[in-house]
Amino acid sequence: MVFPAAPDVEQPARVHHLPAALVAALGTGLLVLLTAQLGERGTLVAVVVLQAALVAAWAPASGIRGGVGGTALGLAAALAADLLLVLPDRPELGDLLAVPGIAFVAAVLHQMLRRAPREDVVGSLAGTLLLVCAVCGLAVLLRLPDATGGERSAATAALVVGAALVAGHLVDVVVPRPQVAAGIDCGVLGLLVALMAGVAVAVLRHSPGGLADTLSSVTVGLVLAGVAALVGLAGSYVVAGSEGARRGRAAAAPVLQAVLPIAACAPVAFALALHTAF
Repeated sequence: MVFPAAPDVEQPARVHHLPAALVAALGTGLLVLLTAQLGERGTLVAVVVLQAALVAAWAPASGIRGGVGGTALGLAAALAADLLLVLPDRPELGDLLAVPGIAFVAAVLHQMLRRAPREDVVGSLAGTLLLVCAVCGLAVLLRLPDATGGERSAATAALVVGAALVAGHLVDVVVPRPQVAAGIDCGVLGLLVALMAGVAVAVLRHSPGGLADTLSSVTVGLVLAGVAALVGLAGSYVVAGSEGARRGRAAAAPVLQAVLPIAACAPVAFALALHTAF
Protein backbone atom coordinates (compact mmCIF):
# COMPACT_ATOMS: atom_id res chain seq x y z
CA MET A 1 0.00 0.00 0.00
CA VAL A 2 1.40 3.43 -0.96
CA PHE A 3 0.63 6.39 1.26
CA PRO A 4 0.45 9.87 -0.24
CA ALA A 5 3.37 12.09 0.60
CA ALA A 6 2.77 14.14 3.73
CA PRO A 7 3.74 17.76 3.92
CA ASP A 8 7.11 18.36 5.51
CA VAL A 9 7.07 18.89 9.25
CA GLU A 10 9.24 21.78 10.33
CA GLN A 11 12.14 20.84 12.57
CA PRO A 12 11.20 23.28 15.39
CA ALA A 13 7.76 21.64 15.61
CA ARG A 14 9.36 18.21 15.82
CA VAL A 15 11.89 19.05 18.53
CA HIS A 16 9.33 18.86 21.36
CA HIS A 17 9.25 15.04 21.04
CA LEU A 18 12.69 14.67 22.62
CA PRO A 19 11.79 16.57 25.84
CA ALA A 20 8.48 14.67 26.00
CA ALA A 21 10.34 11.34 25.76
CA LEU A 22 12.72 12.48 28.50
CA VAL A 23 9.88 13.54 30.82
CA ALA A 24 8.09 10.22 30.18
CA ALA A 25 11.26 8.32 31.06
CA LEU A 26 11.77 10.37 34.23
CA GLY A 27 8.15 9.90 35.33
CA THR A 28 8.36 6.18 34.72
CA GLY A 29 11.63 5.89 36.61
CA LEU A 30 10.19 7.86 39.51
CA LEU A 31 7.20 5.53 39.83
CA VAL A 32 9.20 2.34 39.43
CA LEU A 33 12.18 3.19 41.66
CA LEU A 34 10.26 4.82 44.50
CA THR A 35 7.68 2.03 44.50
CA ALA A 36 10.43 -0.60 44.63
CA GLN A 37 12.32 1.16 47.43
CA LEU A 38 9.52 2.54 49.62
CA GLY A 39 6.40 0.61 48.61
CA GLU A 40 3.14 2.54 49.00
CA ARG A 41 4.90 5.60 50.43
CA GLY A 42 7.15 5.72 47.39
CA THR A 43 4.15 5.49 45.09
CA LEU A 44 2.51 8.37 46.98
CA VAL A 45 5.61 10.57 46.58
CA ALA A 46 5.82 9.78 42.86
CA VAL A 47 2.12 10.47 42.32
CA VAL A 48 2.31 13.81 44.16
CA VAL A 49 5.30 14.88 42.05
CA LEU A 50 3.53 13.95 38.81
CA GLN A 51 0.35 15.71 39.87
CA ALA A 52 2.24 18.88 40.80
CA ALA A 53 4.13 18.86 37.51
CA LEU A 54 0.97 18.39 35.47
CA VAL A 55 -0.92 21.14 37.31
CA ALA A 56 1.98 23.58 36.94
CA ALA A 57 2.35 22.84 33.22
CA TRP A 58 -1.33 22.75 32.32
CA ALA A 59 -2.16 26.43 31.83
CA PRO A 60 0.96 27.47 29.86
CA ALA A 61 0.92 24.28 27.75
CA SER A 62 -2.79 24.24 26.93
CA GLY A 63 -3.31 28.00 26.76
CA ILE A 64 -6.63 27.92 28.63
CA ARG A 65 -8.21 31.18 29.72
CA GLY A 66 -8.42 31.77 33.46
CA GLY A 67 -5.28 29.75 34.02
CA VAL A 68 -4.69 30.93 37.60
CA GLY A 69 -8.09 29.71 38.76
CA GLY A 70 -7.74 26.48 36.80
CA THR A 71 -4.37 25.83 38.42
CA ALA A 72 -5.82 26.41 41.88
CA LEU A 73 -8.69 24.00 41.18
CA GLY A 74 -6.23 21.41 39.87
CA LEU A 75 -4.13 21.61 43.04
CA ALA A 76 -7.20 21.36 45.25
CA ALA A 77 -8.49 18.36 43.28
CA ALA A 78 -5.13 16.58 43.50
CA LEU A 79 -4.96 17.10 47.26
CA ALA A 80 -8.54 15.93 47.77
CA ALA A 81 -8.08 12.85 45.57
CA ASP A 82 -4.90 11.78 47.37
CA LEU A 83 -6.41 12.26 50.83
CA LEU A 84 -9.52 10.25 49.89
CA LEU A 85 -7.33 7.29 48.91
CA VAL A 86 -4.73 7.54 51.69
CA LEU A 87 -6.45 8.55 54.93
CA PRO A 88 -9.31 5.99 55.22
CA ASP A 89 -8.47 2.52 56.55
CA ARG A 90 -10.36 0.93 53.66
CA PRO A 91 -10.49 3.49 50.86
CA GLU A 92 -12.95 3.03 48.04
CA LEU A 93 -12.12 4.11 44.51
CA GLY A 94 -15.71 5.24 44.03
CA ASP A 95 -15.11 8.01 46.56
CA LEU A 96 -13.05 9.79 43.88
CA LEU A 97 -16.26 10.59 41.99
CA ALA A 98 -16.96 13.31 44.53
CA VAL A 99 -13.88 15.25 43.42
CA PRO A 100 -14.85 15.99 39.79
CA GLY A 101 -18.46 16.45 40.89
CA ILE A 102 -17.57 19.24 43.31
CA ALA A 103 -14.91 20.55 40.93
CA PHE A 104 -17.55 21.07 38.23
CA VAL A 105 -19.49 23.43 40.49
CA ALA A 106 -16.27 25.18 41.49
CA ALA A 107 -15.26 25.53 37.84
CA VAL A 108 -18.59 27.20 37.01
CA LEU A 109 -18.10 29.62 39.90
CA HIS A 110 -14.60 30.28 38.60
CA GLN A 111 -16.05 31.32 35.24
CA MET A 112 -18.50 33.63 36.98
CA LEU A 113 -15.65 35.35 38.81
CA ARG A 114 -13.58 35.96 35.66
CA ARG A 115 -13.41 39.52 34.41
CA ALA A 116 -15.63 40.45 31.49
CA PRO A 117 -15.43 39.94 28.60
CA ARG A 118 -15.03 36.24 29.37
CA GLU A 119 -13.32 34.77 26.33
CA ASP A 120 -13.49 31.05 25.49
CA VAL A 121 -15.68 30.08 28.45
CA VAL A 122 -16.31 26.58 27.10
CA GLY A 123 -12.61 25.94 26.45
CA SER A 124 -11.63 27.22 29.90
CA LEU A 125 -14.29 25.13 31.63
CA ALA A 126 -13.41 22.01 29.65
CA GLY A 127 -9.67 22.45 30.16
CA THR A 128 -10.05 22.89 33.90
CA LEU A 129 -12.25 19.80 34.26
CA LEU A 130 -9.87 17.74 32.12
CA LEU A 131 -7.07 18.71 34.49
CA VAL A 132 -9.20 17.67 37.46
CA CYS A 133 -9.90 14.28 35.87
CA ALA A 134 -6.20 13.84 35.08
CA VAL A 135 -5.00 14.41 38.66
CA CYS A 136 -7.74 12.07 39.91
CA GLY A 137 -6.52 9.49 37.40
CA LEU A 138 -2.99 9.75 38.76
CA ALA A 139 -4.35 9.20 42.28
CA VAL A 140 -5.70 5.81 41.16
CA LEU A 141 -2.08 4.58 41.08
CA LEU A 142 -2.19 4.66 44.88
CA ARG A 143 -4.76 1.89 44.97
CA LEU A 144 -3.53 -0.53 42.33
CA PRO A 145 -3.73 -4.01 43.91
CA ASP A 146 -0.53 -5.91 44.66
CA ALA A 147 0.59 -8.28 41.92
CA THR A 148 2.01 -11.76 42.45
CA GLY A 149 5.64 -11.90 43.51
CA GLY A 150 5.31 -8.90 45.85
CA GLU A 151 5.69 -6.27 43.12
CA ARG A 152 3.08 -3.57 42.79
CA SER A 153 1.10 -3.34 39.59
CA ALA A 154 1.84 0.39 39.51
CA ALA A 155 5.45 -0.37 38.56
CA THR A 156 4.54 -2.71 35.71
CA ALA A 157 1.88 -0.36 34.37
CA ALA A 158 4.35 2.53 34.52
CA LEU A 159 6.97 0.55 32.60
CA VAL A 160 4.52 -0.43 29.86
CA VAL A 161 3.17 3.10 29.49
CA GLY A 162 6.61 4.67 29.74
CA ALA A 163 8.08 2.37 27.11
CA ALA A 164 5.21 3.10 24.74
CA LEU A 165 5.52 6.86 25.19
CA VAL A 166 9.31 6.99 24.85
CA ALA A 167 9.35 4.71 21.80
CA GLY A 168 6.56 6.64 20.07
CA HIS A 169 8.16 10.03 20.65
CA LEU A 170 11.60 8.88 19.52
CA VAL A 171 10.20 7.46 16.29
CA ASP A 172 8.30 10.70 15.64
CA VAL A 173 11.53 12.65 16.04
CA VAL A 174 13.02 10.76 13.08
CA VAL A 175 10.09 9.56 10.96
CA PRO A 176 6.72 11.21 11.74
CA ARG A 177 5.13 9.36 8.81
CA PRO A 178 2.50 8.73 7.58
CA GLN A 179 1.41 11.96 9.23
CA VAL A 180 -1.70 11.54 11.37
CA ALA A 181 -3.07 14.98 10.54
CA ALA A 182 -1.87 18.22 9.04
CA GLY A 183 -0.09 20.38 11.58
CA ILE A 184 0.49 17.47 13.97
CA ASP A 185 4.03 16.07 13.84
CA CYS A 186 2.99 12.54 14.82
CA GLY A 187 3.01 9.56 12.50
CA VAL A 188 1.25 6.21 12.24
CA LEU A 189 4.62 4.48 12.48
CA GLY A 190 5.20 6.00 15.90
CA LEU A 191 1.82 4.69 17.10
CA LEU A 192 2.63 1.18 15.89
CA VAL A 193 6.07 1.19 17.51
CA ALA A 194 4.53 2.40 20.76
CA LEU A 195 2.14 -0.56 20.74
CA MET A 196 4.95 -3.03 20.07
CA ALA A 197 7.11 -1.54 22.83
CA GLY A 198 4.29 -1.80 25.36
CA VAL A 199 3.55 -5.41 24.47
CA ALA A 200 7.23 -6.33 24.69
CA VAL A 201 7.58 -4.84 28.17
CA ALA A 202 4.38 -6.50 29.41
CA VAL A 203 5.53 -9.92 28.18
CA LEU A 204 9.01 -9.55 29.66
CA ARG A 205 7.70 -8.35 33.02
CA HIS A 206 5.15 -11.13 33.40
CA SER A 207 7.51 -13.98 32.39
CA PRO A 208 4.65 -16.08 31.00
CA GLY A 209 4.69 -19.84 31.42
CA GLY A 210 1.97 -20.80 28.98
CA LEU A 211 -0.33 -19.68 26.21
CA ALA A 212 -2.90 -18.19 28.59
CA ASP A 213 -0.25 -16.11 30.36
CA THR A 214 1.18 -14.96 27.06
CA LEU A 215 -2.21 -13.84 25.78
CA SER A 216 -2.89 -12.07 29.07
CA SER A 217 0.41 -10.19 28.89
CA VAL A 218 -0.14 -9.24 25.26
CA THR A 219 -3.61 -7.95 26.09
CA VAL A 220 -2.32 -5.85 28.98
CA GLY A 221 0.45 -4.44 26.81
CA LEU A 222 -1.83 -3.64 23.90
CA VAL A 223 -4.49 -1.96 26.02
CA LEU A 224 -2.16 0.17 28.14
CA ALA A 225 0.15 1.08 25.25
CA GLY A 226 -2.84 1.83 23.02
CA VAL A 227 -4.39 4.19 25.56
CA ALA A 228 -1.00 5.84 26.19
CA ALA A 229 -0.33 6.34 22.48
CA LEU A 230 -3.77 7.78 21.73
CA VAL A 231 -3.81 10.12 24.73
CA GLY A 232 -0.26 11.15 23.88
CA LEU A 233 -1.55 12.01 20.41
CA ALA A 234 -4.33 14.04 22.02
CA GLY A 235 -1.67 15.86 24.03
CA SER A 236 0.09 16.75 20.79
CA TYR A 237 -3.19 18.16 19.46
CA VAL A 238 -3.58 20.27 22.61
CA VAL A 239 -0.02 21.60 22.38
CA ALA A 240 -0.29 22.30 18.65
CA GLY A 241 -3.54 24.21 19.13
CA SER A 242 -2.43 26.32 22.09
CA GLU A 243 -1.02 29.81 21.92
CA GLY A 244 2.66 29.65 21.07
CA ALA A 245 3.45 32.94 22.82
CA ARG A 246 2.46 31.72 26.28
CA ARG A 247 5.24 32.16 28.83
CA GLY A 248 6.84 28.87 29.83
CA ARG A 249 5.09 26.93 27.08
CA ALA A 250 8.31 25.34 25.76
CA ALA A 251 9.04 23.77 29.14
CA ALA A 252 5.42 22.95 29.99
CA ALA A 253 4.35 21.25 26.75
CA PRO A 254 6.50 18.09 27.18
CA VAL A 255 5.16 17.65 30.71
CA LEU A 256 1.58 17.70 29.48
CA GLN A 257 2.40 15.29 26.63
CA ALA A 258 4.12 12.82 28.97
CA VAL A 259 2.09 12.95 32.19
CA LEU A 260 -1.42 13.17 30.73
CA PRO A 261 -1.14 9.67 29.14
CA ILE A 262 0.09 8.22 32.44
CA ALA A 263 -2.95 9.74 34.17
CA ALA A 264 -5.31 8.30 31.55
CA CYS A 265 -3.76 4.83 31.82
CA ALA A 266 -3.98 4.59 35.63
CA PRO A 267 -7.74 3.77 35.82
CA VAL A 268 -7.33 1.37 32.88
CA ALA A 269 -4.47 -0.37 34.71
CA PHE A 270 -6.65 -0.64 37.82
CA ALA A 271 -9.43 -2.33 35.83
CA LEU A 272 -6.94 -4.73 34.23
CA ALA A 273 -5.33 -5.54 37.59
CA LEU A 274 -8.70 -6.65 39.00
CA HIS A 275 -8.86 -9.44 36.42
CA THR A 276 -5.21 -10.07 35.48
CA ALA A 277 -2.02 -10.38 37.49
CA PHE A 278 0.70 -8.22 35.96
